[in-house]
Parts: sequence; C-alpha cells; structure tokens
Amino acid sequence: MFDRVIVVDWSAANLPTSPTNRANAIWIGCHDAEGGAEWHHRTRAAAEAQLVTLLDTARADGLRVLVGFDFAMGYPAGFAARLTGGDTRALWAWLAERITDAPDNRNNRFAVAAAINATFPEGPGPFWSHPTGQSWPGLPYRRKGIDYAALGLAETRAAEAAVRGAKSPWMLFNPGSVGSQSLLGLPMIHRLAQRPDTTVWPFDAPDAPVVLAEVYPSLLAGPVAILANAEGLPADQAQVRLLARALYRLAQRDRLAPLFSTPDIAREEGWILGANHAPLLAEALTWA
Repeated sequence: MFDRVIVVDWSAANLPTSPTNRANAIWIGCHDAEGGAEWHHRTRAAAEAQLVTLLDTARADGLRVLVGFDFAMGYPAGFAARLTGGDTRALWAWLAERITDAPDNRNNRFAVAAAINATFPEGPGPFWSHPTGQSWPGLPYRRKGIDYAALGLAETRAAEAAVRGAKSPWMLFNPGSVGSQSLLGLPMIHRLAQRPDTTVWPFDAPDAPVVLAEVYPSLLAGPVAILANAEGLPADQAQVRLLARALYRLAQRDRLAPLFSTPDIAREEGWILGANHAPLLAEALTWA
C-alpha cells in the first residue's frame, strides 16, 4: 500500500513559462490521507527540487510513496542496447551525461536527438520532428521516410499500442508528442533512481519505499475535462489532481495490483501504469 501518491505533468518548454501562464507550466499533484494539493513550476529545475523535498519529507515521516511521471521511461526494444551496449538504466545514465538543461529551461535535446540519429547509418531516424523554422541536420521534420524496420526498431512501444492516443517517444514536437519530455525527464529519473530507497517500475518490482512509474493522465480525459470546465482549471492541473486521487484510492483499497501486471517486454521498454485499466481509475474517483 502507498501512503501518498504524487503525479507529475512534465514539460519540455525551452524557456520558463510566464508567472501567469499556468496552463503550460509543470504541474505536481499530490494526494494522501489529508487530501490533495497541486503546485505549478515555471522550470524543470524548480520542479525537480520540489520533488526531492517532497520525497525527503515523506521518507522522514515513514510514508511509502508512488510517483508517476507523464513521459516514456524507455524506448522500443533494442534501442538501449544499440546506443549504449547496456540496458534501460544505462540509457538513462547516457542521457544524463549528454543532456544539458539549464535553470532557465534552455536545453540541447534536439542536438542530442540528432546525434543519436547519426549513429544509425541505415537511414534517417529514429527521432523526428522539431519546431517549424529550425534546422537540425539528421533530425527529420516529418515521420515520412523513416524506415524503422531497416533500423531494427519498432515505431512504438507495446505500451503505446495498449493506450489509445499515446504517441511514440521518437516524436519530439507538435501536439501530443512525448519525445522531448522523455529526453529531458529521463536524466531526472536517473538521478532519483540513485536514492537508496527508490526503484523504478516496471524495471524493478514495485515494493520499495519510493516507486517511480510512468503514467498517462489522459486515461482520465473525461473526468479531467469535466473538472477543468467546472472549476476553470488548466487541464494539466486537473489531470494531476484526479490521477493522484484515483491511484491513492486504489492503493487504500488494495486494488493497485492489476495495474502492475505487464507483458514481459515491459521490463525493457517500460509500461504505462493504468494501461488497459482506465475504467477502474475512473471508478476510483467515485469512491468516498
């Protein structure tokens, strides 16, 4: 059982959001026996700092915590080994060494993606998409022309196939993309995973005092839309509030086990907590 659930809606913004632009900020939602709370941050550095504080406080109080992040924890099978010669953890470390992410959100994610693409002599890709008007040699603007079979990779993970609307982590820009969030989020996962009381599911069993996992808040798209409209909230704030609440209520009723069941490939690619269980998450919101 988890005593507290934290859900993080991450961002790949290249500059800090304005103080009043809460819609595009990073949102952290938390739910426990005392209820829920949300915070927004203009930068990734500030968000990570608060996460560390929240985890330190929870552990000092003897609480067990589940933390969900809305970006891919891994890539299609074979990618980590091809790039690093190791497993998914080696990939996190590889990215942590190469991604630069300044306190003001300026980062080199497109340059890193282009450098990764250059290691594939079979053809363009696997990463693609960037802002209009920019040019990144070796990083295609469109998906067309990338032959994933020739690269020896799949275009999506098994997790994306299980969740309607989920995008491939290869896609770095445009609505719904998660690729940039992953490139900028996985170095943080590498750092958090160094904590002695922390594991990352599904690469580890979800039995540590702190468990990090991948989530997809849009599994609760209907309830989120209703709440955001009723209270005038940014959609991202509504998402972290409701998903943290649903997962916490499932934990209190010992109903989380089905969400932690995954196919074998998830041990390499990662998995979305709650994939195939959207109705159960929505049901949990109706419980007192």
